[in-house]
Amino acid sequence: MKKFASLVLVLAMILSCVGVVSAEKLNVYHDYQTTANEMEYWLIQMSQGAKELNVLNNCLDGLVYNNNQGSLVGLAAESWSSNDDATVWTFKIREDMSWVDANGEYKGDVTTADWMTGVEWTLNYAKNAATNTSMLFETLVGTEDYYAYTKALAESDTAAAEALLYDNEEFAKVGIKALDEYTLEFTCFAPTPYFASVCTYACLYPLPQGMVDELGVEGTQSVSPADLWYSGPYTVTSYNNGSEKTLTRNPLYWNEDADLFDEVVITMVESADKAYELFTNGQLDYTALSQSKLMTIYNDTNNPYYNNLVEARPTKYSYQMHLCYNVNNLDNTPDTAWNTAIANEAFRMSWLHGLDLTKYLERTNPINPQKCENYTYTGLGVAVNSQGVDYANMVASYLGEENTTARVNPELAAQYKAQAMEELTALGVSFPIEVRYYISGSSTTAAETAKVLQQIFADCLGEDYINFTIQTYVSSLANEVRKPSYASFYINGWGADFGDPVNFVGQETYGEDNAYYSVSYSKINERADDPTAAALIATYEEYTAMVAEGRDITTDLDARYDAFAKAEAYFVAHALTIPCYIDVSWQLTKVNDYTKIYAAYGISAYRYENWETSTELYTTAEYEAFKAAYEAAE
Repeated sequence: MKKFASLVLVLAMILSCVGVVSAEKLNVYHDYQTTANEMEYWLIQMSQGAKELNVLNNCLDGLVYNNNQGSLVGLAAESWSSNDDATVWTFKIREDMSWVDANGEYKGDVTTADWMTGVEWTLNYAKNAATNTSMLFETLVGTEDYYAYTKALAESDTAAAEALLYDNEEFAKVGIKALDEYTLEFTCFAPTPYFASVCTYACLYPLPQGMVDELGVEGTQSVSPADLWYSGPYTVTSYNNGSEKTLTRNPLYWNEDADLFDEVVITMVESADKAYELFTNGQLDYTALSQSKLMTIYNDTNNPYYNNLVEARPTKYSYQMHLCYNVNNLDNTPDTAWNTAIANEAFRMSWLHGLDLTKYLERTNPINPQKCENYTYTGLGVAVNSQGVDYANMVASYLGEENTTARVNPELAAQYKAQAMEELTALGVSFPIEVRYYISGSSTTAAETAKVLQQIFADCLGEDYINFTIQTYVSSLANEVRKPSYASFYINGWGADFGDPVNFVGQETYGEDNAYYSVSYSKINERADDPTAAALIATYEEYTAMVAEGRDITTDLDARYDAFAKAEAYFVAHALTIPCYIDVSWQLTKVNDYTKIYAAYGISAYRYENWETSTELYTTAEYEAFKAAYEAAE
């Protein structure tokens, strides 16, 4: 086996010499994002979405991050260790780090005080609501008590809560201590062997008090890139909302060995087709390929890009249909028909077993759509038990056949449909039930994909049952759709924030302020007093109790994972969410993805650091060699 690996590496080196080293590397990288993914926040403590974190992780250094093999390595922390039972963790911070402004001018030294400020801000209800609190609640002592204290204080005296700093008596009970300017100590309320992986996420990123003093609390909450303080490899030197942002190499960045671009220019585009147009004009260095563009190239051996087609690595995100249980009509009255229907388990189960999403998967990967199949909520790679079994496969074993394509069962779906129509008709619901699905009004790709989804609903469930309507928003899904609660469901991806399943299953619990999807998407807590949702609430309560059981297991990771797997299987089996797909797309690129940070958790996957690039497009053959060399080195 070692001999084979050596041969693979030699092959990779030969191909590299032929096609890569002969071309120059990129000094300026031109990337893109879709307008639907424009940033809403520039303060990392207030950010929980990839659209913000993919940029902000380039602006700030957390304690640790991952390398391209997924291993934890030091970033702001030069070393870390724990006591024997993994309840106390100590991190030594580098002494050569600086805060700079957007122009790279020195603002101050990075010290442990910045992590103290960051954690206090995150836990302070008046400053940060409940954003990014879940991981701290799961791990550090005193965090829930401090959050409750600030919430109660804010209700009577908001100014007093906002004025709190980390040196107050109540925060002293929280499990974070600055032992000196460069030594941090964290105390967990139970053994937490995965705690270092928690430090890859936004909840444990630094926040300079000097910036807060300059801007005030409200100014910090709405900080712009021009006023942000930076400690990472790049600063944002220009930003035009909805159009373009430019990241520039930080001249005072501590890590002189990091291979960085001089600039990264991120252009906002309406769709993948627009990105392809800019790519062919030489304005981008990478483009994902829509179904139509991919097949045009794939079916024409004379196409100039035929030998450059590259299947991308799977992203860390697992995508699901997130059902909304408390929907409003466009006049802001309750959508009684939908709210009654979605609370009915037979109605949801008809979706789970009736929707054949193959045509939808082909929108992402028409060549190998089966690579996108996803039947669990948690993605692969988040956790592995002592027998080497991936957690997602543990969930699959509890789901049985329902975790395979056998989940699609037209006969069973028809039975559930008939049951749902009978039960809901008795409650006064008329059919078909309108299902509102929202897309960006400027994206032709999103419109085409939505039409495919609309046809799947018609073919699989029937237009006598579902009236699937495609609605559009102008610029912000969150503000125009999610907050007023107009959509029946969303298809959204979630990636692990750290290496434990709780950061998936914990986002869906009932009655918890920090359960992101329950609060922001499903709105399940808003149905608490609705008698038509009693059975639904009972199912959620059972699931929440199962998650709590897993949380309480801290010393036996195998038992912990098993408990969470049972809870997740229960959640999916009752169709409280419907897993959809894993993103395995095709692309044209000048970047060797196998040199990028790659991990199933954390926020650093889009950090523009140590990438191998070429001014010439990589070929399919080169990528095959990159993959072989990478796998041989694992």
